[in-house]
Amino acid sequence: MISLQNISIKLGQFTLENVSLEIPESKYGVLMGSSGSGKTTIVESICGLKKIKSGKIILDGIDVTNFRPGDRHLGYVPQEGVLFSTMTVKEQIAFGPIVRGWKKPAAFERAEELADSLEIEHLLSRKPAGLSGGESQRVALARALASKPNLVCLDEPLSSLDEDSREKACSLIKKLHQQENFTVLHITHSASEAKLMGDHVFRISEGKLKGV
Repeated sequence: MISLQNISIKLGQFTLENVSLEIPESKYGVLMGSSGSGKTTIVESICGLKKIKSGKIILDGIDVTNFRPGDRHLGYVPQEGVLFSTMTVKEQIAFGPIVRGWKKPAAFERAEELADSLEIEHLLSRKPAGLSGGESQRVALARALASKPNLVCLDEPLSSLDEDSREKACSLIKKLHQQENFTVLHITHSASEAKLMGDHVFRISEGKLKGV
């Protein structure tokens, strides 16, 4: 479960005041809004990449407002889905679990399991150079899920994909969500994407956040 309790954020001239949001455990939340409305800022604050001015961020009943990013145990796929250029797909999916103390065989087994679910098992020995946008996004998603976080934040994960690739990615994400029961906060500006994916849909406009 994720709960934002009256958080306020100030970055230069940009301000969000008293933003509250709650997504129950294992549900799929979608946050919509136009470019520049603060969607990414909210996600980065949840992940600990941006400090909030006031309020609380609660994950699984724990106040993580002042936790370091690595201590929040969540998965994050940034809009660019940046991959490690020197690692194979298998190595980068396994990277998070290994950092968290998993033994290598278990981490690589998890990488293979996710690759199979996301239909990228044929890419495991490849490096990122030459991967398509859709392939790169699926690798980034697998990497975010590898250490079995309870919350996954997806920042416009499908925005760079063509229509066919987007539909395929939506189907794969929904299948994994049903299999693994993680909670999701998915950022998008697409109403059709929100309708297809979201159990709970929110919209941010003029610094205010409302349920849809």
